Amino acid sequence: MTTAPFPISVLVADDHPLFRQGLSSVLEGEDDIRLIGEASTGQEAIRLHRALRPTITLMDIQMPDMNGIEATRLIKRDSPDARILVLTTHDGDMHAIRAIKAGAAGYVLKSTVRKKLLDTMRLVAAGGTSLPHSLASSLAFQMQTDTLSAREVQVLELAARGHTNRLIGNQLGITEETTKAHMRNVLAKLGANDRTHAVMMAVERGIIDVRQSPR
Repeated sequence: MTTAPFPISVLVADDHPLFRQGLSSVLEGEDDIRLIGEASTGQEAIRLHRALRPTITLMDIQMPDMNGIEATRLIKRDSPDARILVLTTHDGDMHAIRAIKAGAAGYVLKSTVRKKLLDTMRLVAAGGTSLPHSLASSLAFQMQTDTLSAREVQVLELAARGHTNRLIGNQLGITEETTKAHMRNVLAKLGANDRTHAVMMAVERGIIDVRQSPR
């Protein structure tokens, strides 16, 4: 295993003190890894990253005031070379895709932390990336097929809210026939059987977020 030439400094961002304590116990005793800071919110993670400039940031997805994916995006905007590993209990590819699109270099399930975290951190610190094998194939497929246009995504988001083609057309200022054409394109691109299937696939793959669908 290739390691970084200098000790790896680590910032942990997670809102659960017991989990942070567990991570600390995993990291202690490693000659090449040093914990230098802990954050309990997304905003605090951004502030500490600016102040400490860690080699690796371990970022939880669900945190108060700002989720870890948004915090990752903002850190990468300010520090393009930042190396961030997203930690989560979720094994759905929607979260992985959002994390990678936000700039994360890796995605680690919390259930595998004690077995895989140290090797994964060394890999990422050396410039590599890491995804669980269970997510790699679905992520690669989605990234290859995620070719929906901005308008098609809008149509899909409104369909996810239960809107008919006519209502979608009225809201977007297009005809019902144009709406149907966009939906046919969506079905073809996603390989979906119908609009309900398309919505389900889009949510699972992170193309749309029904919690943030337009009103």
